[in-house]
Amino acid sequence: MIRKIFNKLFKPRFRTERTKLEHHKTEPAKLRSANRPILNTKFGNKKTPLNNQHRGNATVIPYSQHQIDRSLLSNAAHKTIDGLQKAGFEAYIVGGAVRDLLLNRKPKDFDVATDATPEEVNRVFRRSRIIGRRFRLVHVLFGDETIEVSTFRGHHSAEGDAHTDKSGRIIRDNVFGSLEEDAARRDFTVNALYYDPTHQEVLDFHQGFADVQAGLLRMIGNPETRYAEDPVRMLRVVRLSAKLGLKIEPATMAPISKMADLLQDVPASRLFDEMLKLFLSGHAIESVSALRAQHLHHGLLPMLDVVLEQPMGERFVMLALKNTDERIRSGKSANPSFLFATLLWHEVLASWETYKAEVPPIPALHMAMTEVIATQAEKLAIHNRYTATMKEIWAMQPRFEQRAGKRPFSLLTHPRYRAGYDFLLLRSESGEVPAELSEWWTAFANAEGETRSAMLQADTNPKKRRRKSRKKPNDKHGSSTPESNA
Repeated sequence: MIRKIFNKLFKPRFRTERTKLEHHKTEPAKLRSANRPILNTKFGNKKTPLNNQHRGNATVIPYSQHQIDRSLLSNAAHKTIDGLQKAGFEAYIVGGAVRDLLLNRKPKDFDVATDATPEEVNRVFRRSRIIGRRFRLVHVLFGDETIEVSTFRGHHSAEGDAHTDKSGRIIRDNVFGSLEEDAARRDFTVNALYYDPTHQEVLDFHQGFADVQAGLLRMIGNPETRYAEDPVRMLRVVRLSAKLGLKIEPATMAPISKMADLLQDVPASRLFDEMLKLFLSGHAIESVSALRAQHLHHGLLPMLDVVLEQPMGERFVMLALKNTDERIRSGKSANPSFLFATLLWHEVLASWETYKAEVPPIPALHMAMTEVIATQAEKLAIHNRYTATMKEIWAMQPRFEQRAGKRPFSLLTHPRYRAGYDFLLLRSESGEVPAELSEWWTAFANAEGETRSAMLQADTNPKKRRRKSRKKPNDKHGSSTPESNA
């Protein structure tokens, strides 16, 4: 009796759930994903299954030709590709990572492109988050590494969440599309290559593989239209050419000089990010030379072109860029604060001289620093965390000239002493200050005990007289507190 009641209540339900589970396990991955809703795409409510239609206009480059060693991919990149493909989606390593692998360079990071929407990617990976406004992306987290996953995008003129301004600059283009459309909206042919590490194939829609082999940097589509859509591409073509040693195609280069003014409409924060990549590429000297050749440096850093035309100013800036390039190429880190402090130093000097005619030297220096940073912020928004350190480096420079009393000992304990000292060395090497000054500080920092004390110079500054505190008159009861406050 008890067994009959148990079977009646529980066995049918158990069989139903087990049948569903077994059906789900045997159902092909792509068939399951076909029933998953796609949000905010032009495909409607049904995902297009994976087939050969995406490869129709693409050249499939096999391993025998591209010779990419997939062991060079990070573990996080492998897991991201595997996770998306096992969930029934297309997934490729894309962009600069593929380009660098073909150029025998170690990629700095790996980006993934997929036909899954951000919401679907977010459901596949537990540790992931959707970010972005102009582009909605997903950051998939694996320990210390983050893989950026983007959905295939369509053209911004298609229906969807896309906006452009009067000049044609794209403000937002959250329009999803096919793999072929995604390739067409990328900037350069060498960045429009899609690598599938599972099948070890590279998909090429725009002869990017041939351009890599020929050492050519070529824009996809009409260069003038693409620069109008995003003027930052003019900076990117200069940076990538210098970094990768690629020659810019004549048609890609031709419109740059006459369209440079479009950079004035780009948000200052975007300009700063792009300039930071340019100066920290390990090829900053080549990049600056290319910027000058294309007249793209005007206004990015105020009067940088004027500074570079002055013998001492150009020597100082080029020494700083050379120092930065050498550090990056040797695998060391470079401090953006130090770099921008060097680039703007001669503007600070010019402004300082003007203010010294009105106020004492140190207040004049602080006024000059504030003015220069405020001026450049209109075109290039350097983050506050960098400007604070820049001001500290600048403010230390007059203190290096004080080599008497306790002042040198105090400067050695400054948190930014090393940056300030390196800055002094550049000034000395460029001829701005005597070499004797930097040599003294080098010896002083390395000396100890009495040797260090013996190096101090005589203090010729007049000592300040200590002001005597005035005693308050006592009241008639002997109290020093006024009656009104008693």
